[in-house]
Amino acid sequence: MQCSYRLRIVKWKDEEAALRSIRTAVFIHEQHVPLHLEWDEFDAISMHILAQNFEGQPIGTVRLLPNGYVGRMAVLKEWRGKGIGIAMMQKILQQAENLGIQQVKLNAQVSAIQFYERFGFQVSGKEFMDAGILHVKMVLRLSV
Repeated sequence: MQCSYRLRIVKWKDEEAALRSIRTAVFIHEQHVPLHLEWDEFDAISMHILAQNFEGQPIGTVRLLPNGYVGRMAVLKEWRGKGIGIAMMQKILQQAENLGIQQVKLNAQVSAIQFYERFGFQVSGKEFMDAGILHVKMVLRLSV
């Protein structure tokens, strides 16, 4: 069965409702991240990737901060395992390269370390708790 979706680079001010809907479902409802920890001032200044299904419904997102931090990677549960996360990460890394960012960093949930390692990210430092979830810092040098 062909999985039909598209990726778009969007701004928070243009697609806030769609981006919020994904992150609310994944982080707040599914992973129980407190509201005050999910929403921050960085959304407005970040580049966002929005994945939508063939009907235009939001199904995934990730953001890139101007300083090279990737975060808030989320795919709705029913759409996981279909390559959407991989496609979003490839697109956000390409955008980072296009912007001349030499090093990309992220705070990965420990359960997602292998996902990020496939892109060349390496664990940097000890595990830590963030929003009640075990994380680790990961770093990737880009060939800019």
